[in-house]
Amino acid sequence: MTLRNKFILYLLLLHSVFTALALGVFFFYPRWLFLLEGFFLVSLFVGIRLVNSFFGTLELIQSGAQFIEEKDFTSHFQLVGQTEMDKLISVYNKMVDNLKDERVRLQEQNFFLEKILVASPSGVLICDFDNKINATNPSAEKILRTTTKELLGKALKDLPEPFSQALSELDTYQSNIISLQGGKRVKCYRSEFMDRGFPRHFFLLEELTEELRYSEKNAYEKLIRMMSHEINNSVAATNSLLSSCLNYKNQLIEEDREDYENALNVIISRNSQLNIFMNSFAEVIRLPNPKVSLTDVKQMLESLEILMRSECQKRSIEWQWEVLETIPAVEMDKIQMEQVFVNILKNAIEAIGSNGKITIRLGKQAEKSYVAILDTGKGISPETQAKLFTPFFSTKENGQGIGLMLVQEILTKHNFEFSLESQIGQSTQFTIFL
Repeated sequence: MTLRNKFILYLLLLHSVFTALALGVFFFYPRWLFLLEGFFLVSLFVGIRLVNSFFGTLELIQSGAQFIEEKDFTSHFQLVGQTEMDKLISVYNKMVDNLKDERVRLQEQNFFLEKILVASPSGVLICDFDNKINATNPSAEKILRTTTKELLGKALKDLPEPFSQALSELDTYQSNIISLQGGKRVKCYRSEFMDRGFPRHFFLLEELTEELRYSEKNAYEKLIRMMSHEINNSVAATNSLLSSCLNYKNQLIEEDREDYENALNVIISRNSQLNIFMNSFAEVIRLPNPKVSLTDVKQMLESLEILMRSECQKRSIEWQWEVLETIPAVEMDKIQMEQVFVNILKNAIEAIGSNGKITIRLGKQAEKSYVAILDTGKGISPETQAKLFTPFFSTKENGQGIGLMLVQEILTKHNFEFSLESQIGQSTQFTIFL
């Protein structure tokens, strides 16, 4: 039974008692009966009207609460001409107008934020209160090489390496640069925002590969030009003087003549080697733009197999082919790409040393043709992998550190993506997506 019905029932019972009392009075004062009955009827009528007015306000509050619960902020109540009721209605109408405006504003902001996340070149990972990922964007998918479906609900420790460890170790408002396979580098930044009074963390992932590569390239180009200019000028002048000095060998006594000539020839030879050394660096910065033409990649690699066959036989290295899918002819600069494959294959042979196997794998992945070169060498540590494509870094005792620089420069000019995957004690794989 509703509160309204209970109140009306109470009035009926109360007035029934009064009626019974009036009947009792009738026996003693019959003239007062009609007057009392009229008073009771008026009282009952006024009481019911007051009850309806009072519970009308409660119904209004109940209807308004229901509209708010259903998030219907478009319904308004009309004024009824009662001061108290009209004041309540005005407050309610103003409140729902504010709620409607706030909802529209939040919807527009969320829509705008979604547009920014989709268009942003930076990857975004947003965590919930348990530090599990509950929102991401397409750039994060690309950087992490996975899908949003696979990321949602994951803890940081479940992300692909090296992001798992790097993001977990980041403090709030701290950033770090992660080196990935293939010379890629990603800047990771951790921050937080307040949600319902509690902090939630988010991460920004920004790929800096091209920016850093461009900066490094400008730096080493200036260095190489300066060194090449100074060394070439010095070597040319020095060798000219040394050659002139050789003309005076006949003026020496015979027992000193041979030592004198040998010493000058050694110096001239070392100067020439220094000149060749600097020219090898200069070739990297003078690399011309590719002159592309349709090239049969498998045929190119078969010719390189013939070129390297003697060295492989000497080291007992087996050459194996895995053609998973036929690769169509690709537009590339054949001379430059041959240099790329020669560098990679030479590195593979040197990594194996002897008694191993080189595998050439051809196939397609995500509609892209690729060539993968695998070797059974000792593998490369993560620390070394992070430095492999930096200028002048080499793991070889007498290496100049320009082989992979040249490979990276040629592949970048061709817009070919590449990756290098290796672990200590396991095979190393260099993959080029054509």
